Amino acid sequence: MLRAFLPLLVGVALGALPAADSKILLHVDRSSDGDLEVGGELAGLSPGSSRFIRYEDLLRLAQETYTVSDDSNFPPNTKIEGVSLEALAHLIGKAPKDLLIVAICYDKYRANYPPDYLAIHHPLLVLRINGQPREHWPPSEYGGSMAPYLISHPFFRPAFKVLSHEDEPQVPFGVVRIELRTESEVFGAIRPGAKGRENEQVQEGFIIARQDCFRCHNMGAEGGTMAGRTWSKLAQIANDDGRRFRQIIRNPASAASNAKMPAHAGYDDATLNALTAYFKTFAAEGETR
Repeated sequence: MLRAFLPLLVGVALGALPAADSKILLHVDRSSDGDLEVGGELAGLSPGSSRFIRYEDLLRLAQETYTVSDDSNFPPNTKIEGVSLEALAHLIGKAPKDLLIVAICYDKYRANYPPDYLAIHHPLLVLRINGQPREHWPPSEYGGSMAPYLISHPFFRPAFKVLSHEDEPQVPFGVVRIELRTESEVFGAIRPGAKGRENEQVQEGFIIARQDCFRCHNMGAEGGTMAGRTWSKLAQIANDDGRRFRQIIRNPASAASNAKMPAHAGYDDATLNALTAYFKTFAAEGETR
């Protein structure tokens, strides 16, 4: 189901923003816990630098407003207001051709926005919900706070389908940091090795894993750490016990009663086999990436 899409207010074109705004926005020191931390490829700064943007300064930027009805974070017909991630990245970043935006949450969940996702779905950094600032936001469906920031879309229509995995909306709440990175660097950490790149099944698993699994499982410094289980650990399970690996994905509670991972009951055998084949490449000795 598509969102009821109603643009109520369109901000001024990005080109109309003063060039000096990026310097005004970025602060060396945090002024409050509600500041948005930004890092990565920031304009005029060395790679890896971090700065802070204040909530009140974000509210002064050009705002976009939509009424949404298919975001799991909200009830139907919720009005959201905020700043386009693309516009924010253009304002404060170096804007490489393969720009990938990473949203990092207080619970160590990460959402990745590669160039094709940005171009198709136009994610929005939400600053107000139904006209209310974040101190009046409702709790998340999981019981925690949705503040200080969350990300939504004007509407979401899946752009691709691989086996039984359909393009998923990346709608994290509790966002505390935004990183401007490059797709080649971030996804390069989990790209299958030379042999895997020639295997269609492995490639299908890679496409699914980088959108889904990478949000909660990490490969070194890349990826989320919410699950507390690394890419290498997943690879070991896939390699040693493929049946258990597939069962964990389809029904995590069957492996651990306290599992927080959502079930993927809709994944068919071909999808689970593709993920298994992909992760097994990381357990192969001498595999070059």
